[in-house]
Amino acid sequence: MFLTGFAALAVLPLLPVAAEDLDGVALYPLVAGAFVAASLLGGVLGGAWADRAGARRPLTAGVVLTVVTLLVSATSTTIWQLALGRFADGIAAGLVAVSVNVAIGQSYPDHVRARALALMSACWIVPSLVGPPLAGLVAAWWSWRAVFFGLAGLTLLPAVASVVLLRGRAVEGGASQGARGAQGPVRRPALPAAVAVSAAAALTQYGVSAWDVGHAVCTVSGLALLVVFAPRLLPLRTWRAECGLPATVLLRALTSGAYFTLEAFVPLMLSTARRVPGVVTGLAFTGAALAWAGASWMQGRLQGRVARHRLVAVGAGAMGAAVALAVLCTLPAVPAAAAASSMVLAAVGMGLATPSLTLLSLTHAPVGGQGYASGAMQTSQNLGQTLVLALASALFSAVSTATTGQLTPFVWAFALLVLPVAGTACLAGRTRTAARISIPSHH
Repeated sequence: MFLTGFAALAVLPLLPVAAEDLDGVALYPLVAGAFVAASLLGGVLGGAWADRAGARRPLTAGVVLTVVTLLVSATSTTIWQLALGRFADGIAAGLVAVSVNVAIGQSYPDHVRARALALMSACWIVPSLVGPPLAGLVAAWWSWRAVFFGLAGLTLLPAVASVVLLRGRAVEGGASQGARGAQGPVRRPALPAAVAVSAAAALTQYGVSAWDVGHAVCTVSGLALLVVFAPRLLPLRTWRAECGLPATVLLRALTSGAYFTLEAFVPLMLSTARRVPGVVTGLAFTGAALAWAGASWMQGRLQGRVARHRLVAVGAGAMGAAVALAVLCTLPAVPAAAAASSMVLAAVGMGLATPSLTLLSLTHAPVGGQGYASGAMQTSQNLGQTLVLALASALFSAVSTATTGQLTPFVWAFALLVLPVAGTACLAGRTRTAARISIPSHH
C-alpha cells in the first residue's frame, strides 16, 4: 500500500508534462480521467474474484499489473498509449484496493479491523510528503519517463513478494469468520455493466472539460450510460438509502464526491483567483494527508467506544465546516491561506468517515459477499467523485461565463457541496449495525 500510494501521488504532477511532450494536451482530460474510470471496472472484477477465490489472487494480479502498466506509460509514444496505460493502471488500483479491504475483512477479527484500516491510511503519509516533489525533481533533471520507470522498479518488489509469499497459502472464501451480514446467495454484477459504467465515467469527465458540441455530446452520453448501468453495480435501493449496505454505499459516494471536488477547486482558487505561492498549495495537500491519517488513527482507537455511524456523522460535520470555510475564503477580506485549512479540516472528516463506512460495509455484507460489498463501495466512491465533480465543474463554467468576478464561480461550486455533506449527516443513522437486514443485489 505504501508503494501504491507513492506511485499514485508521484504520477499526478507529471501527467500534464507528459501530455505536452506527446503533443496531446487537448486529450489531457481523457488521460486524467482514465484512471478513475478504470478503477470502477477493477473494483467490480476484484470483488467478484475475491469472493470466489479469496483476496490473495486479485491482490497479486493487481500488484503485478501495476508494474506492467507503469512500463506501458513509460514507453508511450502517443497520448493514446499514455491514456491506455493510465486506464490499465486504474484497473490494477481497483483490484488492489478491493482486495486489501476484503483481506482485512476475511483475515482480521472485529477489534483489529479498524486499526488495520488506520495503518493503510498511514501508508500514504510519507508518499504525500516525498512523492510529488521527488518526481518533479527527477522529471526536471532527467525526464518524466524516468519517473515511470523508477516507479515500476519500486513496485516490482511487492509484486515479487506477493507472488512468492502468498503462493500456496490457504484460500479463504467470502464466508469467513468475520462475515456477520445478511444470509443468502450473492448475485454478481454483470461485466458488461461494469465496462459500460467505466466508459461512461471517462466520457463524462472528458465532456465537462470544455464547452462545445462535441464535449456536450460526450457529457450527455456519459450521464445517460451512468443512469442506465450504474444501479446494476450497486445494491438494490441504494438511491433510497435503505438501511444497511445500500445506505453505506450511498454515503461513500456522497463523502468522496464532496471531498475530492473540494480538493480540486481549493487549489485552483488559490493559484488563479487568490494568487498565493505554490508552496501554500503544496502545504495544503501535505496537511490534508497528515490530517486524514491522524483522524483514521483516532477512529481505530475509538473501536468499541463510539458507534460507527456516529463517527460517520461527526466526519460529515467536519466536512460541512470545511465547506463553510471554503465559501468564507472567497471573500477578499479573508486571508487566502485560510482556504488551505479547509482541505485539512475536510481530510479530518474523511479520516473519520471513510474507515468507518468500510467497516460498516464489511459488517453488512452478505455471507460470502465481502468482495461484492467492497467492490460496490469502490464503485460508489468513483461514481460519487465523477458525478459531484462534473456537476461542480459544469456549474463553475456556467457561472464563469455569466459573470466577470473571479471568485463568484468558486462560491457556487463550494455551495453545491453542502448537499452531499448534509445528506451524509442526515443519513448516517441508516448505516448502523443494530439490525440484520437482507440485502438483495442486481445481477
